[in-house]
Amino acid sequence: MIKRAHIRHFLAVADGGSFKQAAARLHVTQPTISTSIAELERLTGSALFVRDRRHVRLTEAGGAFLSIARDLEAGFRRADQFGRPIPEQWPGLKLGVISTVSGPMLELIARELARSFGIELVEGDDRDLRAGLGSGKLHLALTLLGQGEDAAAGDFAADLLLEEPYVLVMPGEHRFAGAGQVAPQDIAGDIMIARRACEVLQPTSRFFTDAGVRPRFALRSENEDRCMRMVAAGLGVTVAPRSLAPPGTATAEILGYGLSRRLGLVRGPAFPVEAAERLAATLEIVTASLPSLASRSGGAP
Repeated sequence: MIKRAHIRHFLAVADGGSFKQAAARLHVTQPTISTSIAELERLTGSALFVRDRRHVRLTEAGGAFLSIARDLEAGFRRADQFGRPIPEQWPGLKLGVISTVSGPMLELIARELARSFGIELVEGDDRDLRAGLGSGKLHLALTLLGQGEDAAAGDFAADLLLEEPYVLVMPGEHRFAGAGQVAPQDIAGDIMIARRACEVLQPTSRFFTDAGVRPRFALRSENEDRCMRMVAAGLGVTVAPRSLAPPGTATAEILGYGLSRRLGLVRGPAFPVEAAERLAATLEIVTASLPSLASRSGGAP
């Protein structure tokens, strides 16, 4: 007979990605987790995990069993609370966020969501966040959208928040501040700031190399705030989405470059259906506020 312990152990391994992390999370020994999963696989008649030296991942059968296990655990929790006052569940939403969302934009979105939900933020790249959505670890992700993705797509649905170009971001007193457009050769002698978290880092590097620009770098960092503040401080220029440009900087289109990005909220299958109306109201406020937020930031061309 499948017991609640089997379900809890299965979910801990699925969410943690390893038997070691599952054991630490539940405060039991690793052999206890291994034995429990072996029993569950015997009871279900299916291998639920693929094990290798570094990772544990769900099999096709394990993925199918995951939604059943989550429903069972939710049922156990409701049974535990039957006849008792039910405390507010926290977090109401687990929101994944890519690192290249500007602080003011994230603040706006988080503030509006927090009016209706308890929020837990999880950072990661687009690939990790989408994996989290698919596994049920995340409800929502603030991440990059592909062309035409602002609609239902398989298990995911997406809402477009912002479409913006990648631009040259320079100190406010830079010689090209206010120019509007800059050729790559015009900044061949400029010192640059390398944003290592940039989603288009490789094509950007190729673009400048093909244009004969091989700059020196004052800073190479994955810390977006540090990179943009060093641009504002006058240490160099960088290429970034326009919304990242802080006060004290200016932006210009880079001739021949032409890259842009689309940001949106992606909902995974674990997103609670009953929360859809509240999310829609939140999105209306956010999308209406983004243009004024952009006008208050730096980077005016």
